[in-house]
Amino acid sequence: MITYIFEFIGTAMLILIGNGIVANLVLKGTKGSDAGWTGISIAWGIAVFIGVFISADASGAHLNPAVTVALAVAGKFSWALVPGYVVAQILGAMMGNFLVWLNYKKQYEATEDTDAILATFSTSPAIKSPFWNLMTEIIGAFALVFGVFFIAGGTMGENAISLGSLDALPVALLVMGIGFGLGGPTGYAINPARDFGPRLLHAILPIKNKGNSNWGYAWVPIVGPIIGGVLAALVFILIETI
Repeated sequence: MITYIFEFIGTAMLILIGNGIVANLVLKGTKGSDAGWTGISIAWGIAVFIGVFISADASGAHLNPAVTVALAVAGKFSWALVPGYVVAQILGAMMGNFLVWLNYKKQYEATEDTDAILATFSTSPAIKSPFWNLMTEIIGAFALVFGVFFIAGGTMGENAISLGSLDALPVALLVMGIGFGLGGPTGYAINPARDFGPRLLHAILPIKNKGNSNWGYAWVPIVGPIIGGVLAALVFILIETI
């Protein structure tokens, strides 16, 4: 049970800081409207650092169903624990975004742009093209999960791959790099829980001028990261066998 609790807490902290910067950037009446994409990428890196640092010892700090499934595919994590981890991650993401909403309650009330409001919860493409949006999410998640395999531990031949207590920092830098290098086309969800949980919360909360939750796009940041994560696991397995 403690592992699920820390997956919940770690994911909540991830979303609180990550979508907090988005809210600070796009909502009306904040003091952070000039943060830009640089601010978003850096803040998401910091968000990952905090989430991983808090939960690593207790749960392994997956914070992402794509990571959880990929680790299970690679035989590094029990399939029996996967459903509980995914549920904890989704609920944690919802809690994190609920806190964002509370923090920016007056700014939400002042904002009339429905797209801006949705952006503080879930992702959307800069240019809508389902296949290519999916490809972007696959590539981003592949980069994330493949990097995590080497950062979080494992073996390559007879050599251990582990950064011990420094795990949080390289994962944070990896996510920051993905944001800078790959995130522009879709807003780099690279995490089904990060998108689905907050999108569901957006549909539930009584937010003025919120518009619809764009469920027609919601499958992309769910399916893409899972595919990317599984591909990363398969490549990792292949490398281990060489």
